[in-house]
Amino acid sequence: MNLVLKKSLCFALLFALALPVGAQQAESVGSGGSVESDAVQRRSETSPGKPRDMAMDAKIRAILKQLGPNVDPDYIGPAAVPGYQEVIIKGQVIFVTDDGNYLVQGLMDLRHKRDIAQLGALPGRRLMALNDIPASERIAFAPDGPRKHTVTVFTDIECGYCRKLHQDIGEYNKLGIAVEYVAYPRAGMGTPDAMKIESVWCASDRRKALTDAKNELAIPSLKCENPVAKHLQIGQRVGLQGTPMILNADGIALPGYMPPQKLLEALDTLAAQREID
Repeated sequence: MNLVLKKSLCFALLFALALPVGAQQAESVGSGGSVESDAVQRRSETSPGKPRDMAMDAKIRAILKQLGPNVDPDYIGPAAVPGYQEVIIKGQVIFVTDDGNYLVQGLMDLRHKRDIAQLGALPGRRLMALNDIPASERIAFAPDGPRKHTVTVFTDIECGYCRKLHQDIGEYNKLGIAVEYVAYPRAGMGTPDAMKIESVWCASDRRKALTDAKNELAIPSLKCENPVAKHLQIGQRVGLQGTPMILNADGIALPGYMPPQKLLEALDTLAAQREID
């Protein structure tokens, strides 16, 4: 492997493996529920529709292993673009050419203006991870009327954009968007942030506690058996890099915070693309 390639691989993989220290160590209300079962069925496959080549898998692993013993991909398989292998490492996607000589950190479908990573194995693997979070562990804010979309949102108490999203929760619901929150204390377990979000999940009225906490109101400090640490680990498994992380019912990540109308438009677009695919 030449030096330029090795440096490129090092950069990409070290970025993918750079997890927060705390991460090394989620109630449903109204008509809210977990990820829709039909979406799970649609996107549960772990490959983009092509059989995996185990010899190719072994070759790419051997190349990446030269960077260090801890470089261990969770998945390697044919990418949606011919000539590339999709490599998933702790929820992050990189692409390696079939000959193992080149690596890229992103591929864009210019015709449809879509990230190729959203067409591969990652969304399905995210859904499988989210299936470990039942409805009873989520805090759901659902529309009173017809539901058009459901999103899963990894949220933090101290995150400014998380608070901004929650300030408009009524508007999301009016547009037919159900929001199902799961916990992600960015500072890690054992921190004041984590203890506060654990108190939310231990409250008898989680929705009120979450709203109060996001509005910087005092909430009772509570202890109980709770899923916060599990949610934190799952957030890393799905490739969370910042909060809020918004995932649609197909496991596709939206680009962070989006105002209500913009989120509806993005979800409608993804739903239309799903029909084309």
